[in-house]
Amino acid sequence: MTTDFFARFEAECLPRIAAAIGQHDRRVQLHTLPAEAPGWPPRLRVTGDGPPDLRRHPYALDITLAWDGLEVQRLFAAGGETRFAGYLAALPAKLRAWQEPRGIDFRSLSQADPAILIGGLDFER
Repeated sequence: MTTDFFARFEAECLPRIAAAIGQHDRRVQLHTLPAEAPGWPPRLRVTGDGPPDLRRHPYALDITLAWDGLEVQRLFAAGGETRFAGYLAALPAKLRAWQEPRGIDFRSLSQADPAILIGGLDFER
């Protein structure tokens, strides 16, 4: 696999993912992170901090989203744009679904662990 897919993912897809998450909750900060190693896609960090006395969990929001490299490559194959558009539309529901099992609360911008990695992500709905 070539890293060109990852550069395209960073330039074309990550801003759209960040915009979709930002629309879901405008209080979060979104930061593109470089790949952890050669041949890996870049990641997206989602942070936020609300008043400590209103937190559901003890830690401020600090989530890193990491996508599977082969899934990133598939985005640039036939049908990839349609698949990605479906993923973006489903992203708000995915964010809600991640909360309970991962100890995340977007409402209070808090989480159960100091940092959470949600990795191996695909682009399914």
